[in-house]
Amino acid sequence: MKFTKMHGIGNDYIYINLFDEKVDNPEELSRRLSDRHFGVGSDGLVLIGPSETGDFSMRMFNVDGSEAQMCGNAARCVGKFVYDKGLTTKKEIALETRSGIKMVELTVNPDTDKVESVRINMGPAILSAEAIPVQFPLSEIIDYPLSIDGSEYRITCVSMGNPHAVVFTTNIDALNIEDIGPKIETHPAFPERTNVEFIEIIDRHTLKMRVWERGSGETLACGTGACASVVAGVLNGLCEPQATVLLKGGNLEIEWNRAENNVYLTGAAEFVFEGSV
Repeated sequence: MKFTKMHGIGNDYIYINLFDEKVDNPEELSRRLSDRHFGVGSDGLVLIGPSETGDFSMRMFNVDGSEAQMCGNAARCVGKFVYDKGLTTKKEIALETRSGIKMVELTVNPDTDKVESVRINMGPAILSAEAIPVQFPLSEIIDYPLSIDGSEYRITCVSMGNPHAVVFTTNIDALNIEDIGPKIETHPAFPERTNVEFIEIIDRHTLKMRVWERGSGETLACGTGACASVVAGVLNGLCEPQATVLLKGGNLEIEWNRAENNVYLTGAAEFVFEGSV
């Protein structure tokens, strides 16, 4: 089986082209290949295939084999993959995901005819507690006190097709994310678990982020998490609807168009290497 390793600002996945390959058990394959000691090493597995409702489809599996609804960094890489590999000549692609069709806009270098950056309409920010889902006695969870091990964390919950709990704090570099991340992820209030973003406000147009991803642990970047964090920042009066999010793997540009309630994500996508297993 041939595969391609790609990353979106350090959020790395193994990509398999289902037009050429067949995958019978993606859950097990993701667990095996994602292992950084005994496998290829990645934050998960992404399958690129045909779609009846869009131009291409994307399925994404975490390190633990669980399937995610959406991943912004992976979607950007899929856009670069299908264009640079000659699977399409379109510069605007309708990508089918578990959270619906996402429109992927490609910026192509005219000299090399290769994708330089990718902008994705990530769709609406979902604030309904029931839809996220999160089980607290409120219709929306904004700056809500969550008590864990005697400490209080003020969380704002947003779904970008997958659930996020955003915590605004200070000095996130010193945060023991390995301890608190899984405790919030698996809190009983989140019946489907949740991704957790820890955000330090630099200024009204700049946010610094660390992320604990549901099913994968801390990663270098999370596109949907960056989107959710800017939305949460706006809801809490901490940032503007257009902001740069600084992650361990690089920067993402986020814009929340509140009038249409669409969130746009722009960033780079890169090939790492190819191989066979």
